[in-house]
Amino acid sequence: MKFSYNWLQSFFSKKLPSPKKLAELLTLHFAEVEEIEEMGKDFVFDIDIRPNRAPDCFSHLGIAREISAILNLKLKKEKEKLKEDKNFKSSDFCSLEIKNKSACLRYSAKVIKEVKVSFSPKWLRDRLQACGVKPVNNIVDITNYVMLETGQPLHAFDLDKIEGKKIIVRFAKKGERIETLDNEKYELAPNILVISDSKKPIAIAGIKGGKNSGIEFGTKNILLESASFNPQVVRQGSKTIDLKTDASWRFEHGLDSNLTEFAIERASLLIQKLAKGKVAKGLIDFYPKKYLPKKIKLEFDLVKRILGIEISKSKIKEILSRLGFKILKSSNEFLVVEIPTFRLDIAIPEDLVEEIGRIYGLEKIPEILPLATLIPPQKNPELFWENITKDTLKELGFTEVYNYSFVSKNDAQIYGFDKMLELRNPLSGEFQFLRPSLIPNLLKNIHFNQKFFKEIRIFELGKIFIASNKEKKMLTGAILGEAFLETKGVVDVLLERFGLTNIWYDEYQATPEDSKITLWHPKRIAEIKVDQEEIGFLGEISLRILGKLGIKERVTVFDIDFGKLAKLANEEREYLPPSPYPAVIRDIAVLVPKMTRIKEVIDKIYQAGYPIVRDVDLFDIYEGEELPGGKKNLAFHIIFQVPDRALTPEEIKKTQNKIIKLLEKETTWQVRKK
Repeated sequence: MKFSYNWLQSFFSKKLPSPKKLAELLTLHFAEVEEIEEMGKDFVFDIDIRPNRAPDCFSHLGIAREISAILNLKLKKEKEKLKEDKNFKSSDFCSLEIKNKSACLRYSAKVIKEVKVSFSPKWLRDRLQACGVKPVNNIVDITNYVMLETGQPLHAFDLDKIEGKKIIVRFAKKGERIETLDNEKYELAPNILVISDSKKPIAIAGIKGGKNSGIEFGTKNILLESASFNPQVVRQGSKTIDLKTDASWRFEHGLDSNLTEFAIERASLLIQKLAKGKVAKGLIDFYPKKYLPKKIKLEFDLVKRILGIEISKSKIKEILSRLGFKILKSSNEFLVVEIPTFRLDIAIPEDLVEEIGRIYGLEKIPEILPLATLIPPQKNPELFWENITKDTLKELGFTEVYNYSFVSKNDAQIYGFDKMLELRNPLSGEFQFLRPSLIPNLLKNIHFNQKFFKEIRIFELGKIFIASNKEKKMLTGAILGEAFLETKGVVDVLLERFGLTNIWYDEYQATPEDSKITLWHPKRIAEIKVDQEEIGFLGEISLRILGKLGIKERVTVFDIDFGKLAKLANEEREYLPPSPYPAVIRDIAVLVPKMTRIKEVIDKIYQAGYPIVRDVDLFDIYEGEELPGGKKNLAFHIIFQVPDRALTPEEIKKTQNKIIKLLEKETTWQVRKK
C-alpha cells in the first residue's frame, strides 16, 4: 500500500529521518517497505501491511502512530475545530432506518449545506495522486483524502437527489439494478447490502456509490456518510458482483466502529474550509452496541519468558504508552492495560509481548540456542515389523494395496463365510459386512487388473473382524498363476527377515469353524508353522471360486496372522560365516499315503542324515491318477554340507543309504528309485 512521506511528516513537528532511513526503521520494527519512489518533491513508500494490522494501518494516521512509537515522537494535535451552524440540525433534513442491524454495526451521517463544488487545491490533489487516487472534485477528493488519512471510508450523497429525504440500509431486492459512479451497471442479489432512499438503491454499502446520487459541480447540499459495515457482508457482496474498491478492501478487514465519528468530523472540517459549506449541528447516528476498549492483564514474568531477555518494568510501561495503550493498574508483578479500540489485533497478553518486543528491537535479543533433552519416542514393535514386511515384499516385486474393510452378502455366499459382523447402516450392499478375511478383496483386485497385466503380485496388511467382536491384523499376499513353490520362497524370505529359522509347512487341518469355508484348493494348501505354532496358510484358491470370480488362471495366496508373527520376530541375528566348502545336493522321491504329513518325512531325513544334512526342501508334490490308490509322491532336495571340511562321495552315499533305509522302515512308504 502506498504512503506519502510528506503526508507522514505533516503529523509531526520534528523532522523525520530521511526516507531511506525511515524505510529501514519501519521494516525493522513494523512492516517491510518494499519500494521507495521519488515523486516530485515527495517520496512514496510501498509498505506491505500485514492483514492483522489492516484495520488501523491502512491509513497515514496508523503509520504515523507506528513512527511515533518507534522514534518516541509526539503526534501533532489538530488546532482547528469544526464549527457547526446552530440554526439547523442534520436530523431536520434526513431520517435513517437500518433494516438489518447485524449487517450495519454503525451508521453516522451529517448534512452540509450550500457547498461550492470545484477542483481541489494542489496540495490535496498531489497527496491523492501520490497514493494512486485520481482527483475528481473537492467534495469527492475530501472523502478519499480522509479515508487515506484515517482508514475510514466515507461517501457523499447529493442530498437533493435523495427521494423522501430518507436513508435506508437494507439488503437488495431481487431484480434491483444500480449504475455506479464509474458508469458500470450491476444487477443486485439479495445478499448485497445497499444504501437506499425511499424508492431505489443509491449505493452499494461499503463498496461503491450510485450515479443517481453522485456529487456534481452543481450540487448544493450533501449528506456525508461514515459507516461501519459487517466485514463478511461486504466481502460476500464484493465477491458476488466481482467488484473490489479501496473502501471494500478496508471494510473486509474490519474497522473500529468508533472511527466513524472522528472521520466524519475531519471530513466536515475540510469541506467547511475548502468548499465553504455550512455544517449542520449534530449527527444522524445509529450505534446500538458500542465497542468498548479491552482490558488485558500482563505479567512481567511473561514478557521475560517469551522474549528471553530482561526488560525493565519502566521500559515496558514506556513502550506501551508510546503505542497508545493506557496503563490502568501497575504492581511489581503485573500491569492492567487498556487497549484503544483501533487496535483490533490485540486480544491476549502474548499480543502485548509481541508489541513490546518489536518496539524494543528484536535485533537486541541475543541468539541463544535452546537447551533441551531429546527423548526418542518409545519403539513400536508392530510398526517396526510392518515397515520390514512392506520393504521386503516390495523388494520381491509385490505391490501394496489398500482395500475397504467391508464385504458383501454375495461374497459371504461365494466363500462360505458365516456369522459375520453386519453394519447397522451400510453405505451400500457392497459394504454390508466387516471383512473376516483379506482374501476376497485381493481376488477382486486381481480380477479387475488381469486384463491389464500378465503378472500380478499384490499384498495387503490390514485388520479383519471376527464374529466374536475381535480384531486381528493379517498379512495376505497373492500371485496370479501357478506359483505354489514361488510363493513358499517368498514366505521363507519374509520369515527369515523376521529372524525366524525354525519354519516348516504342515498339512492343512480344517478347524470346525473353517469346515464350511470353501476358500482353498483341497489338495494345494499347507499350514505355515514356527516350531509347533501355526501362524498362517499357504495355498492355491479353489478353482470353483476362481471360476465364479472370472479369474482365468490359478492364484496362490499366503495368509499370515501378523500379530503372532510380530510377537515371534527377533531382531537379533547370529552371524554364521558361509562355509568355504561346497554343498552337495541330492534329490529323493518318496511315495507315501495321502494322509502322511510332510513333517514326518522331513524329520526322518534329518534324523538319519545327522550331522551332515544341512537342509531339506520339498520341491514337488504329485498326486497323479497313475499312482497307486491313496498315494502321493513327495520330492525333496537334500543339502549335504558341514562348515569345517569337504564331504567325500563315500560319506554322502553312506548317509543317503541310511536315509533310504530309515524311510523304508515305514511299511507304507516307498523310496522311488530309477
